[in-house]
Parts: sequence; C-alpha cells; structure tokens
Amino acid sequence: MPTERRRFDAVVFDNDGLLLETEGAWTLAEERMFAAYGKVFTIEHKRELLGKAGAPAEAVLANLLERPDDGPALLRELQAMALEQIGRLAQPRPGAVELLARLRHERMPLGLASNATRVLVDRALATAGISQELFVATLAGDEVAHPKPAPDIYLAICEALDSEPARTAVLEDSPTGVAAARAAGCFVIGIPSVPGVVLDAASVTAPSLALAPLWSA
Repeated sequence: MPTERRRFDAVVFDNDGLLLETEGAWTLAEERMFAAYGKVFTIEHKRELLGKAGAPAEAVLANLLERPDDGPALLRELQAMALEQIGRLAQPRPGAVELLARLRHERMPLGLASNATRVLVDRALATAGISQELFVATLAGDEVAHPKPAPDIYLAICEALDSEPARTAVLEDSPTGVAAARAAGCFVIGIPSVPGVVLDAASVTAPSLALAPLWSA
C-alpha cells in the first residue's frame, strides 16, 4: 500500500515572537525609546507596532512619538536599541527546539522569514543558540523589495524551498505576518505572542509551538 502523502512539503518560521522570545527585548527598547521622547509605551502601542517593518513601522513611530518628519530616523534608533537588548536576552520560545528537531528528523525542508533586518535576525539566532544550518533558506525584511504584509518574503522563501505556497505551512505570531503569508497563498498557523493580539485571518491557531498542528505522513 502506498504511503499517504504528507500534508506539507515545507515549513517556514517567523522569527521574533514566534521561533524566538525576543518581544521582551523589543519591549525594553521600545519603553526606553518612548521615555527618551517623553512618552509612556503601552500595550496598545505594542500591538500597533507588532510585526511591522520598513515604511509601516516608520509611520507608526512617527505618529506615536508625534515626530511626523522623523520616521526613518526613529526606526533606525529603535532597531539599534533592540539589537543591544536582543544580544542579551533572545532565547527559543517554548517548544521551538523540540519542534525544529522533530521536523528535521522527518526531513522536512525548513525556512525562516523575518520582517527584521538581517543584522537583527543573525544576532537573535546566535544569541538564542539556533543554528542557521537548520534551515534550507532564511530571509530578512531588508532582503526583499516589500516587507510583510506584502507577500514578497513568503513567495521568495517558497521558491528557495522549491515548495508550492499551498503546500507550505507558515508559523506566525502577528497580524502583519499572517496577512503576508495568506497573500502568498500559504497555510498559516497563528501562534500569538502578545496578549490581546487576534490572528483570526490565520488558517488555524494554536497556543504554542508545542501544540502547532503540523501533520506529516
């Protein structure tokens, strides 16, 4: 009897807040930056910034900090502060190491697609002790023309993995990331990392990586 075809041909992980616990590091950077501009960083601000990069992140920061002409400079400042904190605090999220090991054991091609810049991705993975050799391909937000919520990064990572989007499972923790993966045509598993964030556009949701509904033959 032939073996049943497994559900997915590849699995792609988001990085910040999904594969790695870095949101605490980002929050520290955000709190300190907002304080420097005489503002108090709140959970509502956290939800508004979650998963954003490039021009959307610049616009949010410029609005929240009431500095309409300084978006690009504000984002660069926040990224520099986050890099320092991530270099101290990044660690795998619960279930991450075990899930990576299981998928590798099943010879599942793995990818990583992050909206963060390459330098932030590399620092986070190194600090958390996650080898990039686990992945067939990794992509950062500054390596594609348009970051999430545009589908560019997921279309590119599917091509690198030689996997059709519909046969690719993406794990995401933010509405921005879910929107990007859905726009690319991927199956999206939403695993929230910030309280109050709703991922109702995901194909399915799960409370943690340990319970992510990934099936294989």
